[in-house]
Amino acid sequence: MTVDVNKTDGPADPTPPAGPEAIKAIPVRHPWRYVSAVIALALLGAVVYAFAQGEINWGAIPDYFFDDRIIDGVLKTLLLTVLSMVIGIAGGVLLAVMRLSKNPVTSSIAWFYIWFFRGTPVLVQLFVWFNLGLVFEYINLGPIYKDYWSSFMTPLLTALLGLGLNEAAYMAEICRAGLLSVDEGQTEASHALGMSHTKTLRRIVIPQAMRVIVPPTGNEVINMLKTTSLVSAVQFFDLFKEAQDIGQNAGSTVEMYFLAAAWYLIMTSVLSVGQYYIERYYARGSSRTLPDTPFQKIKANMLSLTNRPAAGGGA
Repeated sequence: MTVDVNKTDGPADPTPPAGPEAIKAIPVRHPWRYVSAVIALALLGAVVYAFAQGEINWGAIPDYFFDDRIIDGVLKTLLLTVLSMVIGIAGGVLLAVMRLSKNPVTSSIAWFYIWFFRGTPVLVQLFVWFNLGLVFEYINLGPIYKDYWSSFMTPLLTALLGLGLNEAAYMAEICRAGLLSVDEGQTEASHALGMSHTKTLRRIVIPQAMRVIVPPTGNEVINMLKTTSLVSAVQFFDLFKEAQDIGQNAGSTVEMYFLAAAWYLIMTSVLSVGQYYIERYYARGSSRTLPDTPFQKIKANMLSLTNRPAAGGGA
């Protein structure tokens, strides 16, 4: 008897086995987000209600918002910010190079400068510069310049020296961190090609260090803009000083403080946008895709809303 090996015991199943069921994703709920949002809105409403019930002449703020004295104070504040940052950045680069120098005398001078100016408050430094006329009656630079110290040390010069020299100490550490972030092989390769130390810094090291230097420098500019309010103590008529005088004369002290705060918010917001684009520019060599600009984000959101299919539409 022979057995047919090709013969099957039952009928063949023509349907293939079913695959695994699709996973149905259920989004995680975050109820505490809504609770925290309600609490935040309630606190904000309480603060607004408290100020609305207070005896504040809100009409004085728009009346003086574009006053000639306020605008003059805004322009002086911006000018002082720019000039102080120029002094701070130039001094910071010089101090950073001195600090990294192999010369112990140069490195020690830079270290002492940074230690002293970072260790004393800006307001104290402003008062020291402003009151040096009590110590020195004259300033004598030989045939170049000679005058009374009180005539030489104007409020503008006092503000520039107090803010600029103090800022140089902070910028020195920022620049030093940026220079140290560049690989030493870059310097060794440039020296092997015959480039001088100065040319290596200018052409090789500093451009690469800018990616590290620019973000904190932008923060320093914004911080400098706000720190300029201290110069009112040395009789420099910046935005805060002008608003303070107007408030005292008009009997609207608190209102003028709110006005000054609004102007500071406007200026810092503009500087923040500028800082974003500068950081984006220097990030071109470090990231493959640049982050979207605010306008690109708005455009992408608008396109996503217009291209979204209507709810309940058929397939």
